[in-house]
This record gives sequence, structure tokens and C-alpha cells, in this order.
Amino acid sequence: MNDVRPVQIRANKSERILGIEWSDGHSSRYPFELLRAGCPCASCRGGHENMRAEPDEEVFSVKLGDVPETRLRKIEAVGAYAVSVEWEDGHHYGIYNWHYLRALCPCEACRQK
Repeated sequence: MNDVRPVQIRANKSERILGIEWSDGHSSRYPFELLRAGCPCASCRGGHENMRAEPDEEVFSVKLGDVPETRLRKIEAVGAYAVSVEWEDGHHYGIYNWHYLRALCPCEACRQK
């Protein structure tokens, strides 16, 4: 999975979904509230000592709803290894690298791994 990278990334603000087509043919659909709940920045993870390459399992059950914290303002590439997301509440510190995003995939097949 180390060489797997996105071939297409699309944010659909009306559906509140980030869609990623991966180089291995897998498709991921991330609800915006999952992306925010799983924000990989040190502040959201509770400090640098809690930083890991994979998201915490709890993020998959967090329900934040349609609030400024889960409304995507913009998404930008960070080099060739990640994307950065800015939310309507101004939060923009999380850098979602490809490995982390793939581990955050909410589909049933990925959750069973």
C-alpha cells in the first residue's frame, strides 16, 4: 500500500463528500465530518505524543453534523504526498498524507483490514 496514491480527488460540497480514486483501483468516499473528526494535526490528536500514522478508531463513530467545523472551505495539494483542508471555522492545520487518507477510508472492506 506504500505506493498507492490518488489519481483523482474531488470535493463535492453539496453532498459533503470527498471522493478519491486510488492508483490500485479502489474508490474512497469520505464524509466531511469524518475528515474533520480524523484531522491529523497535533492539536486535534491531543498533542505530538498522540501522533500516529493511522487514525484513531474512535473517529469512525464521531457525529459532528453540518456545522462550520465540517464545512469544507478549500482543499490544496501539499507537494506530491498529501492534501491540506481548510474548514469554515478557520481550522487548516491538518495535513492528510496518502497513507493516512487510505487508512481513514470508511468503506467496509477497508474497515475490516
